[in-house]
Amino acid sequence: MSEMGPSMRRLSGASNGGSGGGAKSGGGGRGGSGWEGGGNATRVRDVNAGIMDEKVLELVFRRLNWDPQSLCVVARVSRRLRAVAERVLWRELCVSRAPRMVAALTGGAPSSAPAAGRIGGGWPALAKLLLFCCGAAGAGVRGHFAPVSRFSKTSGRSFLSRRCAGDLLYVSDPCEHAAGADADDDVGAYRGVFRGFMRSRTRAWLVGHRAALEPRVRCPYCGARVWSMTAAGLAPRSASRRLGANEGRLEYYVCVSGHLHGSCWLARLSDSDGARGADGSDDEGDDDASAGDADEGGVEL
Repeated sequence: MSEMGPSMRRLSGASNGGSGGGAKSGGGGRGGSGWEGGGNATRVRDVNAGIMDEKVLELVFRRLNWDPQSLCVVARVSRRLRAVAERVLWRELCVSRAPRMVAALTGGAPSSAPAAGRIGGGWPALAKLLLFCCGAAGAGVRGHFAPVSRFSKTSGRSFLSRRCAGDLLYVSDPCEHAAGADADDDVGAYRGVFRGFMRSRTRAWLVGHRAALEPRVRCPYCGARVWSMTAAGLAPRSASRRLGANEGRLEYYVCVSGHLHGSCWLARLSDSDGARGADGSDDEGDDDASAGDADEGGVEL
């Protein structure tokens, strides 16, 4: 028993900071022991607080390949987990699924994109935009997770009028839906996002010309109010040509955070139409379509 006393005292001193002098090294009775009151006790009880929680969750979801359904479930467990998801996890999902696109939107290289500024509307809204097709309410098409989506700056340029040509806009390929047996055409739903929308020429024109916000439409990704680009006269004909839609049967909206969503009626191609489109003789976007291949970003669920 007499031999165990010094050993236990040395072990206790090492646990409290390794200096051997419990009262002196711990700063008095309250801080002398790591297992009783004071600051050390707080650190022991909150060992999973802050950055450690974020790192553990990040590793878990990386192992799950950033499964969005699982992330949604975890974000509903508590306010704390929702805060971590909004601050870290949705951002990492976006970087994992579309690194080049996120780098362009944030102005950083893919490796430094997480630390390079904010995204308009927040990271959860961008993650939803990457992975969720909002459908077309006017045609009775409901929203759904999109298994594969491709976003392109080349497509985005087709959605910008000449007065807004300096803006950077990513737009997805249309998600095609059958509108019913009686309909002659299919419905295409698409979405997109601006870089730095608050400083964009598109927003400056809309605000400067006092374009009216739509009273009954909201952004399906962040819930903000939207402008109708058709009503504002900012929907160029090149957008219909890019999508293969009937002219005059296209509508899209841009919200105050810079998210774009819309739908169009896609003409069903006949055999002759398909043969003509194959060599691209009637598509004036062919010149920059091949050059834009490097700008495209694929997003897979």
